[in-house]
Amino acid sequence: MPEQEPHEPHEPRRAVAGAGTGGGTDLAASEATSRERDARPGGPRGDGPRDRPRSLWSDAWHDLRRNPVFLLSALVICFLLLIALWPSLIAPGDPLRCDLARAQDGPRAGHPFGFDGQGCDVYTRTVHGARASVTVGVCATLGAAVLGSVLGGLAGYFGGVWDAVASRLTDVFFAVPVVLGGLVLLSVVTSDTVWPVVGFIVLLGWPQIYRIARGSVIAARQHDYVQAARALGASPARILLRHIAPNAVAPVIVVATLALGTYIALEATLSYLGVGLRPPSVSWGIDVSAASPYIRNAPHALLWPAGALAITVLAFIMLGDAVRDALDPKLR
Repeated sequence: MPEQEPHEPHEPRRAVAGAGTGGGTDLAASEATSRERDARPGGPRGDGPRDRPRSLWSDAWHDLRRNPVFLLSALVICFLLLIALWPSLIAPGDPLRCDLARAQDGPRAGHPFGFDGQGCDVYTRTVHGARASVTVGVCATLGAAVLGSVLGGLAGYFGGVWDAVASRLTDVFFAVPVVLGGLVLLSVVTSDTVWPVVGFIVLLGWPQIYRIARGSVIAARQHDYVQAARALGASPARILLRHIAPNAVAPVIVVATLALGTYIALEATLSYLGVGLRPPSVSWGIDVSAASPYIRNAPHALLWPAGALAITVLAFIMLGDAVRDALDPKLR
């Protein structure tokens, strides 16, 4: 039979603790390294922060910060808010100061946008016109959002006769044409401030917010946490404010943000038709209406305020789209 090769003796195992010259020291260092690795923010791997569950708002803000559409639109809107609050920062002139000798003149030094048909500086009027448009858009949106949210929340939570009456009332307002309603209602108003226009937009804008808020509250009141709060004896006001409202307000914010740009365009339309803001108020709709008859001779008088209006509406619509994508879980 062939001879078997002798097995080499195995190396004896190192003692677990205390045996040999460095066994105990190596084990202690290994345990210390393991404890240090486990104590890192990233866990045993130490490769980053722990993945903690984020709320809807923190998750939406995390997405918005990385959305170039949101960043661009937010930058434009911040600039519009700045010139609406302090237009004299970049246009120190008087928008009501006109010189008929310069009527329909083109751009020149110190007047980059030229002059309109009355000899007014188009650049100054375009900058100062942002105040009226932004004021109408923001105030009308806040008013419609508050009124529609309150009525929709009450109707969605209590239901019954209140829900039926409020829903039929919204159908009546939806049946009113916006432009025709503005021509009828605002034609009898003699005020040259923005508040009649704001009131009209709120009057016809709250039904849209109402329907969104009502649907969100109806969906939220069926959740287990609402049933638990009701079983524990919480009052309807506490349930609405503490449990339902924070979880039903996201769709309202999305619709209100999208509607803001529409309200600015509606104000310009009503001012163009002569029933919105009236001179001596400074508005983009007024300037577009005044420059329309001589668009061939002085197109710059119409293009600059119309361009500013278009950029403003586009910025708010883009902001609303970005907010909708961030808050709507169905679009993820």
